[in-house]
Amino acid sequence: MTSVERDAARKRRIVVMGLGGTIAASAPGAGQTRGYTLTGTLASVLDQVPQLATIAEIESESIACISSQEVDNVLLLQVARAVQARLDDASVHGVVITHGTDTLEETAFFLSLITRSAKPVVLTGAMRPASALSADGPLNLLHAVKVASDEGAQDRGVMVVMDEQIISAQAAAKLHTSATSAFSHPPLGCLGSVSSAEVVFRAVPSRPEANTVDLAGEPPRVLPQVDIVYGHQHAGEHFYRSAIAAGARGIVFAGTGNGTFSAAAKAGASMAREHGVAFVRSSRVPFGTVSPCEDDIHYGAIAAHSLNPQKARILLMLGLARGMDTASLRQCFEVYG
Repeated sequence: MTSVERDAARKRRIVVMGLGGTIAASAPGAGQTRGYTLTGTLASVLDQVPQLATIAEIESESIACISSQEVDNVLLLQVARAVQARLDDASVHGVVITHGTDTLEETAFFLSLITRSAKPVVLTGAMRPASALSADGPLNLLHAVKVASDEGAQDRGVMVVMDEQIISAQAAAKLHTSATSAFSHPPLGCLGSVSSAEVVFRAVPSRPEANTVDLAGEPPRVLPQVDIVYGHQHAGEHFYRSAIAAGARGIVFAGTGNGTFSAAAKAGASMAREHGVAFVRSSRVPFGTVSPCEDDIHYGAIAAHSLNPQKARILLMLGLARGMDTASLRQCFEVYG
């Protein structure tokens, strides 16, 4: 066997799945980083990074080409089934997903809950379109494939790789509208870093014990409607009524501070309880945890712990789809929050 053949044999097979997003977009001018449109395909994205071939054996699968704010529950389930099928393939060593950054954290968290494999799943994207002078997408994709190909990525769950950071799916959050360093995490959310030189892992994400709640497995046929109601000064009760009337099976309250119950939220929680609608109390504040309180029991609410409203929605949606009652959902949030 020649040295070239030996190198090829050592390469890991990585499947890159495309969902669109800024990484596949372009703008009229090279200095324009906003007002761009989706013009590329997964093939065009991959063509920008020929260096991928030196890292891994790449196989591509285009699932969608949309802005991530358009990802719905149907597509979310489609992605989960496609990812699990690839993970179940013994010849595949890992999966990389290119995704719009606006809702990337939601898809990543959903996949972390529902997929079952020791193989790495890495999501990445771009804050600047491919046409920009300093487009970040190609390097992010190179780093994502590098992480997915690394032996140390095994059994670290679903990860987000952006701006040289490796972040656990549970912790990753977009906290800036335009900076290439838009994604951040709580102090313990960073698993490591990646650069042109090497992949360095410094932490292992915590996993639920075997005897606690396990949401992984075959994706449900459908996901129930769960709405988020934002807390603010002079908030009313009408959004809760509207959500319940529209058929929501769950409501996430994005409250102020420690998810503090306002008068409107208390009324909303009471209405939800009367109609058999699950109610989760989260916070609009980006960092910190929402602690359980006595009012949770009185109003039948569930504390989101460290999950932001959008991730609390994902967990509540999947828990309801698995047929969980309030007590089971509360335990679920204690485990995954």
